[in-house]
Amino acid sequence: MIIELDGLSISSEQDFHKRIASAFYWAQYYGNNLNSLWDLLSTDVERPIEIVWKNSKESEQSMGETFKKMILIFERTENQDISLGLDEKFEYKLK
Repeated sequence: MIIELDGLSISSEQDFHKRIASAFYWAQYYGNNLNSLWDLLSTDVERPIEIVWKNSKESEQSMGETFKKMILIFERTENQDISLGLDEKFEYKLK
């Protein structure tokens, strides 16, 4: 599964969570916070997953530290899948 995010339309944490929840069809179950993001990415969705965040610099400028925390969760998820030796993994790209 490839999920494309566009930083031109994601300028807040709320925008991000709304987009992620709809991409994974979890809108009614997703908690719309960073803990829920970790839960979703680390255990709740089937692999492979690739998140491509276009215009990510726009989101980073708007969201500041929150953006950095989201990227840390992406990195943590990616590293978890590598350490588990999964053939199909979570990956992300910032563009």
